[in-house]
Amino acid sequence: MRVKVDYSSYFPKASKKQIEQLEELYDLYLHWNAQINVISRKDMDNFDERHVLHSLAIAKVMEFSPGSKVLDIGTGGGFPGIPLAILFPEVDFHLVDSIGKKIKVVNEVATALDLKNVRTTHERAENIKEQYDFVVSRAVTRMNNFMPWVRGKFLSRKLNPLHNGILYLKGGDIHEELNEVDTKHLPSIHDISKFYPQEFFDTKRVVYFRMK
Repeated sequence: MRVKVDYSSYFPKASKKQIEQLEELYDLYLHWNAQINVISRKDMDNFDERHVLHSLAIAKVMEFSPGSKVLDIGTGGGFPGIPLAILFPEVDFHLVDSIGKKIKVVNEVATALDLKNVRTTHERAENIKEQYDFVVSRAVTRMNNFMPWVRGKFLSRKLNPLHNGILYLKGGDIHEELNEVDTKHLPSIHDISKFYPQEFFDTKRVVYFRMK
């Protein structure tokens, strides 16, 4: 049975339309997941919490300014990119994945919700040549593997409260991984449990790396 989330309580500035779009995601993914498995079937009962709310933890750390460009690497079925695109309609989101069937689902969901600020590419991240204000991702690989994928992908401008960089959703003990990462700036670590009370988030974090 679906465990619903009251999105308006976590994001009181969201419009009625945005809340409705967030709530629509469950039915859309239930439909597409039956045809193209992009989310664990056992996870669908907790879809709102473990996929949508988890993705939106990035919005608790960074409120993207209008006109920003954001790349979602290894988006899978569209996370964190689709929920973030709903919350930030004036931000350009580019969702990339190397698996074509996952990008098909993302396209169908974005079309169903009429998300004009989402575009997709079926490609490996390292082959993307554009530049962005931020790169987001949800634990697609160890962070030291991730860093070479994003080299050269950041714009030099500063539109946002934080300097351009990476916002990475990561669970578990991350300190060993952080010791492997060669970066000019120490990352800042944000415990998602400070934003949401659910037990699922006790070991989940948003890791921010300043890249520009």
